[in-house]
Amino acid sequence: MSLFHKTLFYFSLNLFCLLSSSSSSSSSSSSSSLFLLTELTDPPPSPTLSSPPHIPIYAYIPYATGISPSSSVLPSMASAVFLFFLLFFGLPMARSSPFNRPAVFNFGDSNSDTGCLVSSGIETIGPPYGHLFFGNPSGRYCDGRLILDFLLDAMDMPYLNPYLDSIGAPNFRKGCNYAAAASTILPATPTSFSPFSFGVQVNQFIHFKARVLELRSKDKKLDKYLPDEDYFEKGLYMFDIGQNDLAIAFYSKTLDQILASIPTILAVFETGLQKLHKQGARNFWIHNTGPLGCLAQNVARFGTDPSNLDELGCVSSHNQAAKLFNLQLHALCKKLQKQYTDANVTYVDIYTIKSNLIANYSRYGFEQPIMACCGYGGPPLNYDSRIVCGQTKILNGTVVTAKGCDDSSEYINWDGIHYTEVANQYVSSQILSGKYCDPPFSDKMPFLLKLKF
Repeated sequence: MSLFHKTLFYFSLNLFCLLSSSSSSSSSSSSSSLFLLTELTDPPPSPTLSSPPHIPIYAYIPYATGISPSSSVLPSMASAVFLFFLLFFGLPMARSSPFNRPAVFNFGDSNSDTGCLVSSGIETIGPPYGHLFFGNPSGRYCDGRLILDFLLDAMDMPYLNPYLDSIGAPNFRKGCNYAAAASTILPATPTSFSPFSFGVQVNQFIHFKARVLELRSKDKKLDKYLPDEDYFEKGLYMFDIGQNDLAIAFYSKTLDQILASIPTILAVFETGLQKLHKQGARNFWIHNTGPLGCLAQNVARFGTDPSNLDELGCVSSHNQAAKLFNLQLHALCKKLQKQYTDANVTYVDIYTIKSNLIANYSRYGFEQPIMACCGYGGPPLNYDSRIVCGQTKILNGTVVTAKGCDDSSEYINWDGIHYTEVANQYVSSQILSGKYCDPPFSDKMPFLLKLKF
């Protein structure tokens, strides 16, 4: 986008917010509208990423201010100006967006599991999981939507069916989700909670692709349920895995041992990526791991000694391991960017986004940065490893229930391990800004993609 186009677009956005706020009877709506154009940006990413210009997230103006695009609060002039510049200057940017893909194939753990582990029969999830958006448990370890769901919303794509879901005529036309809760990059062991390690997920994809091509050659009626053959090359391959390799290791290994194991973990990850590349994958979207030490589960188990905690109340050793893992993962991505000249490899700095959210939680409207919304035990963590969210058990001779809080939008953490929908939405908005990615895509920011908030 040229400087002329940027200037016109910024002008239209300011006019949009000024006119919107002037017509609103609520002073808070006015201040929040202007605040978004001037303040809803984060500190620069970590030094490991190139830092693009400081750009606000225009896609989230209507939602963050509490104004619906169809609301009478929006003056027709402001709406017209806003839509004019979206149509004439936004569309070319959307077409060049890294999210402009016909299908998505996702690999990971509970951060992006949409029902694989539940569909396998290994575990069940009951209320209040899923209540916020789906109305009932959806197989997701959240009160609503995941980061993956919000990114799919931005792509105007349907939510992904889990690979193991065979009930209800699942549609895999736009991709498939292989992520399963508790999964690791390293191969599963007899004591692993999930058998669906990264290697298994890659093999599931290979089987899926072969089966799709076989079925499409035999029965054209199935075409509307299955990806086109070229979708396997043009599709986006997303990865969010590795958290469990580190978190589980802390129960049996020293910090030095865990740090020494990271190259082995990433070697297994690289092998999986190589297999996918041989299968035709050309668009890799790789999330690093978040600040493990800030999860209530880890604080409860490893943070009883205050000297183990940092200034944010997070377990220092866990975050140290996550940072080294991310540093080496980033190096791997840089290597693959040079090695796979026929592919796009994007590294996404989830750690910085989540760390900034926890450090500045009140700025973003949260009241609890670490304490779980759904759990048992009350402040400061509301987490007890003996009882998970939604369960009722007898503890110390008393029947207790791990209940959800009254308003999960005040919490970053949902159940001691996973984030709330609102926190996931924030993380997604930062991903979509493009500035936490390597290579960055801020100049191609997909702010006009259809968002279903």
